[in-house]
Amino acid sequence: MISRLFHHLVKHIDAFLMTCLLFTLLASLFVLYSASGQSFERVYAHGINIAVALSILWVVANIPPNQLERIALPLYLLGVILLIGVALFGTISHGARRWLNVGIIHIQPSEIMRIALPMMLAWYFSKREGKPKASHFAFAGLLLAIPVALIMKQPDLGTSLLITASGFFILFLAGLNWKFLLGAATLLASLSPVFWSMLHDYQRRRIEILFDPTQDPLGSGYHTIQAIIAIGSGGSAGKGWLNGTQTQLDFLPERTTDFIFAVFSEEFGFLGNMLLLGLFSLIIIRGLMIASQAQSTFSRLLAGSITLTFFTYAFVNMGMVSGILPVVGVPLPLISYGGTSMVMLCLSFGILMSIHTHKKLVAT
Repeated sequence: MISRLFHHLVKHIDAFLMTCLLFTLLASLFVLYSASGQSFERVYAHGINIAVALSILWVVANIPPNQLERIALPLYLLGVILLIGVALFGTISHGARRWLNVGIIHIQPSEIMRIALPMMLAWYFSKREGKPKASHFAFAGLLLAIPVALIMKQPDLGTSLLITASGFFILFLAGLNWKFLLGAATLLASLSPVFWSMLHDYQRRRIEILFDPTQDPLGSGYHTIQAIIAIGSGGSAGKGWLNGTQTQLDFLPERTTDFIFAVFSEEFGFLGNMLLLGLFSLIIIRGLMIASQAQSTFSRLLAGSITLTFFTYAFVNMGMVSGILPVVGVPLPLISYGGTSMVMLCLSFGILMSIHTHKKLVAT
């Protein structure tokens, strides 16, 4: 009886993917305890976030992909309406208008678009079986541009770039021609002066600091310099858990969120980083396997986009912390403290598990 109940509860959970996720989340609790100054309250709050996120993962994993496909268009439209609401009535915090007060709670609609946009584009191309036409890609580009423009206006460059990436992966997997990609890359490169003039002063400063953070060591370059020191001082095996000087002596800023990778690197070193990258790689490989085995266009495109977007999140965060990319405020997926990010990530992995575990039911 108990075994039958257990089987019923986990039949839509992919064991391999879940194991990798749980090990990664366990690592996040350990590193957060150190990064937060050994704060049990912060770790407890993070544990609650993880529990809520995993519960959502389980719920979503039990929803068949065809039901998810039905809500793609309404969810996208809701996200765009909420983003317009943010532009008109949003709450301003730290110079940015990103939150919307809907009465009892504040919501950040850009987080909704992280999954709503790839779902919408996957739904759009699933309705156009065969070889999509250029007009299809043009309209898909418009669907992508609308929320990205609204998010950039907030301004939120990091989220807008990541949502752009999630949409681009759908276009690429749907068969976007390589010649068009090269042409678009050339065009974007030629328009870089225009994009530069559209950036806010602090955004331009972040790009300038990328090339020489020492030009403002106590200002714009402080985050990057301290993170690089922490990573380098970790050496091959690290200084040991709770023994990172950059962390414990409070030199490292944003150490529980955007720069938690520097904490991990200082305490666990190169070997610890390899283990973390190994877990991330296993998650990505499993996601790509699920995408390759998906039985519908919608499932294949959505699974591929979710997996490649996860890779992009990890790459961008590690890149900015190690000084090879500008600081854009992107958390390290599954490791950084933050409830909204954790929920959206686990929701995405719930979709992956739904796609994988429901495919046999679809076949029969």
